[in-house]
Amino acid sequence: MKTFRSIREKKMPAGKHVSQKRVNGHSVMVHKDNKGFSVYIDGDKLDTFRNQKEAEKAGMEFAKEFK
Repeated sequence: MKTFRSIREKKMPAGKHVSQKRVNGHSVMVHKDNKGFSVYIDGDKLDTFRNQKEAEKAGMEFAKEFK
């Protein structure tokens, strides 16, 4: 039987790891995959963007507002 902890484990998302930063205690990761640049906040996918600069900017803004 799967436990909640095993389901919620943080694993590295698919795609090439581009950048990772910490903002207000939250991890912001950007990965490049075949659709574009995906932003992950604490291991949860936020959105996919066309370029890296937009992805990093949106991730930083969300992490600052997220509490």
